[in-house]
Amino acid sequence: MADGGEVKLHGFWGSPYALRVIWTLKLKQVPYDYLEEDLPNKKSSLLLQYNPVHKKVPVLVHHGKPIPESLVILEYIDETWKQSPLLPQDPYERARVRFWAKFADEKCMPAMKAVFCTEGEEQQKAVLEARETLKTLESGLEGKLFFGGETINFADVATGYIGCWARIVEEITGTTLIDAESMPSLDAWSKRFLELPVIKECVPPWDKLIELNSGFLQKYLASLK
Repeated sequence: MADGGEVKLHGFWGSPYALRVIWTLKLKQVPYDYLEEDLPNKKSSLLLQYNPVHKKVPVLVHHGKPIPESLVILEYIDETWKQSPLLPQDPYERARVRFWAKFADEKCMPAMKAVFCTEGEEQQKAVLEARETLKTLESGLEGKLFFGGETINFADVATGYIGCWARIVEEITGTTLIDAESMPSLDAWSKRFLELPVIKECVPPWDKLIELNSGFLQKYLASLK
C-alpha cells in the first residue's frame, strides 16, 4: 500500500463528479480531509489556485500537489493506492472501461442536461436523443451485472452517477430516460450499483438533490427571459 500522506478533496456536495471521487476513496479506504466548496455563491481562493484552468471541483490534493478533473483523479487514486484495483490488468479491458467512462461524460451527461434545460417540442426531441445515448451505454454492460462483471470496476464508479442524475432529471421534468422495459440491463445495473452500501452511504439526500437542481433549473430558465 502506498503512503497516503496528506490527502484533501475539494468538492461540492451536489456534484456528481466529486461524488465519484468520494466513492473511489471510500472503496480504496483512503483517509482524506474533505473541503466543501460553496459553488453557488463563491469559489474559494484555494480552488482557483489548485485548478486555475477550469476553476471547478473536484480537486484532489496529495502531498500538497493538486490533481484536477475527476476521471484523472480516479486513475491517480487507483495507481497510487494499489488495494482493491479498479482498472483491469488487461490493456484491452483498461481501454474498454476508459471508453465507457468517457462516453458517459461526453455523451450521456450532455444529453440528459439537454432534457433538463429545454421545454416543449425541443425537450421531446432531447428525450429521444438522450434515451438513444443511454441505450448505447447499456450495450457496454454486455448482459453482465456490472461493467466489471460480477464486481464493480473503474467504469462502474465513473458512470454510476448516471442512474442517480437520470432520476433527478426525470422527477423534475416529468420525463422518462431509463425504464425497465426498454433498458432492463441499464435500469437494473443503476439500481444495483446505487444500493451497494459503500456507494449508497455517500449519495446526498434525495430531497436536497431535487431542491438544488430545481433551483438551478429555475435560475437557468429565468436567464433566458
